[in-house]
Amino acid sequence: MLRLQRGLAPSSWQAQLLRQATRQTSNACAKSATTITTQHRALASLRPPILPRAARRTLQHPTPRLRRKSDQVIQPKPRSKLSHYIQRTLAYFGLTILVAGGLVVAFFVYDASTYRDEPEAFDVPVSEYALHPRRGGPKNLPIAEYFVDDDEPEFRDQKHRPKLVVLGTGWGSVALLKQVIPGEYHVTVVSPSNHFLFTPMLPSATVGTLEFRSLVEPIRAIVRRAKGHFLKASATDVDFSEKLIEIESEGPNGEKESFYLPYDKLVIGVGSITNPHGVKGLEHCHFLKDISDARHIRNSVIKNLEQACLPTTADEERRRLLSFVVSGGGPTGVEFAAELYDMLNEDLCKFYPRILRNEISVHVIQSRGHILNTYDEALSRYAEERFAHDQVDIQTNSRVKEVMADRIQFTQKGEDGKVVTKELPMGFCLWSTGVSQTEFCQKLAKKLGDVQNNRHALETDTHLRLTGTPLGDVYAIGDCSTVQNNVSDHIITFLRTLAWEKGKDPESMHISYADWRQVAKRVRSRFPQAADHLKRLDKLFEAYDKDKSGTLDFGELNELLKQIDNKMTSLPATAQRANQQGIYLGRKLNKMAQAAPGLKINDVADGDIDEAVYKAFEYKNMGSLAYIGNAAIFDLNGLNFGGGLLAVYLWRSVYFTQSVSFRTRVLLAMDWSKRALFGRDMMNY
Repeated sequence: MLRLQRGLAPSSWQAQLLRQATRQTSNACAKSATTITTQHRALASLRPPILPRAARRTLQHPTPRLRRKSDQVIQPKPRSKLSHYIQRTLAYFGLTILVAGGLVVAFFVYDASTYRDEPEAFDVPVSEYALHPRRGGPKNLPIAEYFVDDDEPEFRDQKHRPKLVVLGTGWGSVALLKQVIPGEYHVTVVSPSNHFLFTPMLPSATVGTLEFRSLVEPIRAIVRRAKGHFLKASATDVDFSEKLIEIESEGPNGEKESFYLPYDKLVIGVGSITNPHGVKGLEHCHFLKDISDARHIRNSVIKNLEQACLPTTADEERRRLLSFVVSGGGPTGVEFAAELYDMLNEDLCKFYPRILRNEISVHVIQSRGHILNTYDEALSRYAEERFAHDQVDIQTNSRVKEVMADRIQFTQKGEDGKVVTKELPMGFCLWSTGVSQTEFCQKLAKKLGDVQNNRHALETDTHLRLTGTPLGDVYAIGDCSTVQNNVSDHIITFLRTLAWEKGKDPESMHISYADWRQVAKRVRSRFPQAADHLKRLDKLFEAYDKDKSGTLDFGELNELLKQIDNKMTSLPATAQRANQQGIYLGRKLNKMAQAAPGLKINDVADGDIDEAVYKAFEYKNMGSLAYIGNAAIFDLNGLNFGGGLLAVYLWRSVYFTQSVSFRTRVLLAMDWSKRALFGRDMMNY
């Protein structure tokens, strides 16, 4: 309460009133502060004493706190596992979107950097001999000793290196180019095809499972890595004495132009052609050797399907158009028949009348008793059972006699030994029956004379050197060649060193078991493929020691080696063999280039530099695969199996990893995905 004194003026009592109010407020604040201090002291007395950090760690219970009932902490309810998973899924999804968006942005940034607004121009030095080559040789043609890019910085160092010329762009040639050390040789590749073709997947491209571009790789990209040059032309002849290759190319106006290409080392890898076997009417057949063949086959198959849909096509003509015949039961023929059946069975009814599916027939004509006769017999039977399930007709023990425009005639040998003649209506025929020499290889074999006796391929020794040419100058790899296994023809070579040590004539000496071991060692070194037949030397020695004298004379040893010749088989004409030969030859050429400066005359026996620096070629069979229609079989040197889709995925993965570049692997994956999502490409163009 405020008290006012009487008798004061208004201004005086107002001032007195203000002083009393101020005094009462100060007293109230003091009392409040005293109360708060007392409460703090009471709370402090309840708290534990302040301990050091180490002592505080030993406390077993949390510090008690005074709370009013109204101040109790409400614990949140735990989240369910479902909400937890949903939250994490959304977080990962958001992160994926961010990463994908970042990659898209990065791609567009990179793509923008690949465009160039300003034209590029270079000052390039070019040799006068590259622009105006000198003439010479047997036909007085221009000799391409220099190229227009020889003086560029990346090629300048090797223009005076030994000239290595590679003919062909197949498996063997590409494998060699990948192995050759850049700069060791002046490399030139000559081929009418400016791409490498992944041949194992070629049947898939004929029916639209894979696109053509997924199977090819620009050869210039491969040659560039070897710091080499590429000429899109064809080799027509070789002058071995002057080391000149006659090259034929197409001029600006379509006319043929020829020139010489010099070489120090020549590698022939021109491949092969399909063996006609003297059958008439092959002009009515299709072949499957390159990408243009696959395109023609696809167009022909689609053309037959379109014609079968026309209202003017009679029933008999429709059945003929839809009769597809494959002559040859090897891997190529079987895989094409399987791919064709898959396309007709899975994609035909999506785009064409269903009556076509009921009238389609696929036939395989095989000259042997089983298809895939080079595979294990159990796998061959599995493939035949699979084809029988898919209603693919197989005619075994049959040989084509003649191919006509509308039918194919063949002879078949029955179980009773009788031969009957049969005919099949035909709207399409694929001819896939072995390999034969190209015209270029036939010309070389004729020029080399009697040393070339094989009608189907050029003969080489075990170092892949072309027989009949100077040692170390010319090599042949791939389908165009075959390795000689005539061990007995080299008996004098094997006995020469041994006879010289004993001072005897090789043809009159007798060798003991110890001498036989030395001879066998030389045979293994010269002919690695004979190693499997020389495992039990004691048994062989005992078996051919006819007179039981404990020694082998010249005749007995010759008979033993001929028996080994008969057991050895020729190497298969496959991409696997060509690839191994290319790798082997590339490594050997590297070794020869590096070892040549340090070689001495005593290190090289009989001028054989190859044998002095590197071992003979040994083929290692890694197994065989085959696609048989939504199934695959594997012949892996004793481990043989076949199966359905899981085997197909394994088959795809093997060829996917063997693809020549990352670009083709991406395209293969895209094509397989496209087939699963949208089906096969059923267009012809």
